[in-house]
Amino acid sequence: MSKLSRWVHGGIAAVIFASLVIQLVLIFAGGADANSGDTGGAVGLGTRLYRLFSFFTIQSNLIVLAAAVCLVLRPLRDGAFWRVVRLDSLLGIVIAGLVFAIVLAPQVHLTGWALAATIGFHYISPWTTLAAWLYLGPRPRLTWRAVVLAFVWPLAWLVYIFTQGAFTHWYPYPFLNVTDLGLATALRNAALVLVLGLLLATGLKALDKKLPARS
Repeated sequence: MSKLSRWVHGGIAAVIFASLVIQLVLIFAGGADANSGDTGGAVGLGTRLYRLFSFFTIQSNLIVLAAAVCLVLRPLRDGAFWRVVRLDSLLGIVIAGLVFAIVLAPQVHLTGWALAATIGFHYISPWTTLAAWLYLGPRPRLTWRAVVLAFVWPLAWLVYIFTQGAFTHWYPYPFLNVTDLGLATALRNAALVLVLGLLLATGLKALDKKLPARS
């Protein structure tokens, strides 16, 4: 099982790394952003990079990448900090996959390498990560303390997005765009995503206890 875990998580890490390299090359070459389809227009390279790493999807994929590498090195990894990181990787990437598929995909029309990157970020990474956890674990690992602490990062991200948006008037996702929707609607939408995250975290915690142990 440890050998299989190393191969699976190594594959997940490779997909995310390749997608990130493709996306960075596109940005440096003036190509499309795999999250929004935006080609940058008049904004500079520094602004495009700052915006790229502000996307929840990209941050989620980076956490999954870190978790996958950790599991390649040590498939039975455990520890208080690890449990939070692991849950954040699952929560973040599954929410990113769901929100993109349901809300954003109909609005983003990509071709070529940008499409390849978005397939890696939004389709392969979320569902292989979830499937790998369901089958390979390791578990049991999740605690209610880990569930609470796992929401520190999403909440901090929302605070960051709304704060920077007040100065830049740029928001990574249309449903959080205060300029177009107004603050009340944007905050409501953010709250709905947090509720989705809470339901997902509760479900993952229950599955972590009920599914066969992988340790």
